[in-house]
Amino acid sequence: MSLRNRELVFLIPALVLTTLGFALVYTEKSSSLTWSSLSYGALFLALFVIAHLGRRVLAAEADPYLLPVTALLSTLGIVLIYRLDEDLALKQAMWLAAGLVAFLLILALVRDLNKLYRYRLWVGILGLLLLLFTAVFGREINGARLWVDFGPISFQPAEFGKILLVVFFAAYLVDIREALTVSTHRVLGVPLPPLRYLAPLITIWAVSMALMIFMKDLGTSLLFFGALLALLYAATGRAFYVLVGLVLFFVGATLLYFVFPHVQTRVDIWLDPWQDPSGKGYQIVQSLFALAGGGLFGSGLGQGFLITPAGETMIPHLETDFIFSAIGEELGFVGAVGIILLYLMFTYRGLRVAVRAQDDFSRLLATGLTSIFALQAFLIIGGVIKLIPLTGITLPFVSYGGSSIVANFVLLALLLRMSAKKA
Repeated sequence: MSLRNRELVFLIPALVLTTLGFALVYTEKSSSLTWSSLSYGALFLALFVIAHLGRRVLAAEADPYLLPVTALLSTLGIVLIYRLDEDLALKQAMWLAAGLVAFLLILALVRDLNKLYRYRLWVGILGLLLLLFTAVFGREINGARLWVDFGPISFQPAEFGKILLVVFFAAYLVDIREALTVSTHRVLGVPLPPLRYLAPLITIWAVSMALMIFMKDLGTSLLFFGALLALLYAATGRAFYVLVGLVLFFVGATLLYFVFPHVQTRVDIWLDPWQDPSGKGYQIVQSLFALAGGGLFGSGLGQGFLITPAGETMIPHLETDFIFSAIGEELGFVGAVGIILLYLMFTYRGLRVAVRAQDDFSRLLATGLTSIFALQAFLIIGGVIKLIPLTGITLPFVSYGGSSIVANFVLLALLLRMSAKKA
């Protein structure tokens, strides 16, 4: 089977699961089944078939599995959001359509990745400007300054800024990778490359970190940090940079713990949420109850205790930060593991794109984009299950959020563009 047809065939599970999911949730809500409830799967299949046809024309030899994995994640997310709030599901569907439009535009406009490489400095500056704009004009919610309002529309510029900065990091590391592997002097016995090669990269990274700290968005800061470490290791093959980065992270995290009260709160909740189970620890405690209540196979879509009799969600911000808890309760351990496997599959295919890339820039860019995607999924899932402190970022393609889903479709388009380049 050709790559083109293989992608189309693997889109069928998204249709089947979405149709069944909407039918189950609709039946649970209205105690009846109508043809309109069965039409949702066909609607979303039509959207992804259009995306598939556009991909066939614009990137014929692209990876055939990334788009179907994305279709499964995003349609499942809409089913879960529909189960919680029909109005939010409608908005998410509109953002999904906008994300697919952005996906096709990137494939159409970015035919030559060398243009991104040539304009790397401007790309980096634009990424920093988006962060600066958020820091100055952003609206603070739950301790983090993330949202910028334009009339009735709110979005998160940092979601797009992180992609632009990864492009800059990848392009700049192509220029200096040889110098980074050569040691010209030692500090405390540690071989280091010439400072002039590190200075621009450290400056851009430090400015972006400072802005992120000012915005109090520690989750996105950690994404940048992890992506930079992954790129440095991929470019040089030297574990020294990863070791130094981890030490810097530990020192910085310790300082932030004493500077920002909300960081202290999150760490304290992570260590022992039962100190205040009805107050500060309420979210994570309810999340653990939801995951435990799901058991092996879950309570079934629409049958979990996710919404109170008053119509409010049992877990605050369930549709964004804690949607994985909803998956665990209604789809059980099996469903939760299935979602994790989809993220692992996306990560594997993204890294495969990096390994098979024909030039250094594409290789590093694919590594950076895949790393930031995988790290985001790990951070939010790890926070929800109490493996690590909660960072409050979205679960890619699943959580409610227009900026996140559009930015992730841009990321997907760049990966497919790189996978379509013939070696």
